[in-house]
Amino acid sequence: MLSNFYIEEHVKQALQEDIGFGDITTESIMTEDKIFHARLTSRVEGVVCGLEVFKTVYKVLSDKVEVKLFFKDGDKISKGDILAEIEGPAKYILLGERVSLNYIQRMSGIATETRKYQDAIGDLPCKIVDTRKTTPNFRAFEKYSVKCGGGALHRFNLSDCAMIKDNHIQVAGGVTNAVKMVKANLSHAHKIELECDNIDQIKEALPLGVDIIMLDNMSLDEMREAVKLINHRATVEASGNVNLSTVRAIAECGVDIISSSAIVAKAPALDLGLDM
Repeated sequence: MLSNFYIEEHVKQALQEDIGFGDITTESIMTEDKIFHARLTSRVEGVVCGLEVFKTVYKVLSDKVEVKLFFKDGDKISKGDILAEIEGPAKYILLGERVSLNYIQRMSGIATETRKYQDAIGDLPCKIVDTRKTTPNFRAFEKYSVKCGGGALHRFNLSDCAMIKDNHIQVAGGVTNAVKMVKANLSHAHKIELECDNIDQIKEALPLGVDIIMLDNMSLDEMREAVKLINHRATVEASGNVNLSTVRAIAECGVDIISSSAIVAKAPALDLGLDM
């Protein structure tokens, strides 16, 4: 769960960006004595996420605004569902409308997309995980959304796990050199993941004792061969060319993890509306 102080600080910055020196339209029309009622309504089916963030927007704006939530993050929602009711000065409801919707529509979109992928492989012993292809300064919210959608999380940032990719291998002069150099500089608390483009790299990697082997853009036949070769000596992650039409076949190759940027980077915002 995202911490309250993290949410509040992020929301304050978002409101400052959107309001600037004042909402010249709303302040010309609305006064604080005009009390309005609004409903947050779903216009499509999906998975809701970001309700507490939505509520925090109005908490930051004014203690005169009351928000009642009728669902919790991770719940499936249907078209027409009332997710929340808001009551308070119309001025503050309008001030927070766009920011609150931006958060919850984006987060719900990611949760919904993630659920589609996880459902596609739901009966197989494999997990859908995210990547670091996220929106700058919005990663915590996007990863939380993946979790609410039923997915699992990859490393949060570069300091979480050592991931040796193709460019690292090239600079180091090969797989063996790269792994040895990382091991010499790594804390005992960190795992090592190695990106492999072909079977020969996997054969070279296995005696080196890496924790995770990523099969990068391999064909289904190559992945099946790789899983058999690794034989549980490392966690096997598949990456590359992952979409809803391919994810099931990839999972059936026997990999443990499928990482995909699509569940975040290509997730459309969920259509939610705030009606006064």
